[in-house]
Amino acid sequence: MFTNRAILDGLRNSTLGDFMGDRKSIPLPSSPYELVIICVNTAHPGNLGAICRTMLNYGYNQLRLVNPECDVNDVEARNRAKHAGEILDTVEIYSSLAESVKDCTLVVGTSGKREVGTKTSFRHYCFPWELSEKFGQRSGKIALLFGGEGTGLSTVDLQSCDFLTTLPTWEGYPIANLSHSVNAFLYQLHADRVQQQQGNDAGLPNIVPMDKSISPELRETFLKAVDEFSAASLGNAERQSSIKNSLTRMVMMSSPTEDEVTRLIGGLIDATTSLQYSSGDETWRKNRRRRIE
Repeated sequence: MFTNRAILDGLRNSTLGDFMGDRKSIPLPSSPYELVIICVNTAHPGNLGAICRTMLNYGYNQLRLVNPECDVNDVEARNRAKHAGEILDTVEIYSSLAESVKDCTLVVGTSGKREVGTKTSFRHYCFPWELSEKFGQRSGKIALLFGGEGTGLSTVDLQSCDFLTTLPTWEGYPIANLSHSVNAFLYQLHADRVQQQQGNDAGLPNIVPMDKSISPELRETFLKAVDEFSAASLGNAERQSSIKNSLTRMVMMSSPTEDEVTRLIGGLIDATTSLQYSSGDETWRKNRRRRIE
């Protein structure tokens, strides 16, 4: 029977790659800067584990804790981290915020408390989508700070930051859960990285193509497939022309990928072949070709 300690030891002795299947050799995405997530006074092990998981989801792995109120070896933290337990194994723990940011070139604090009146000059924020542009102009380590559950960063902690950022949450309920807040910021930073680097970065393979254009050659083949399909369709010339125009407009307006158009061409050829066969088309009987002329 395994004890909790045995389970934790097994997690520590396993590599991240053991859990990642055929993607274990993929490196983390690159950036001109190193992002360091710093959490101050984190109390709930579940939040700590969820933070690790969301960090690795978006390709970040540097986590520092300042005076944590929970244990990195807590079973709940390990369970919530899932296959990102390696971050818990390498987390750095500090007794003061000042020590945790000593090697950072930029320190940015997060807060959901948006004041009005005389305090607005102190709590002057930027939004997450502005961070990516600001960070992209930097090098070295950049610290993104998050406060503890229920308290956030103290005024003293916020005063030690170079500038502040906030999520665009609804003013009726602006304070987000700690792990959700980390997720939102990292999503924005990584989304911008994907848009700029996917396919050109070993850590960002072109799994979900963002280029929706198709080559002129493929376009011509598609139009011929539509033409042959509509010509084989039942009905008069007006109906066949309507089918051709509607199908062409509908597909091309949807900005399909090359793979989608290629698959659609195959389906059109099969449909055309079936229509020609069922209609007793002499050309089909003679050639029996399932390809574009």
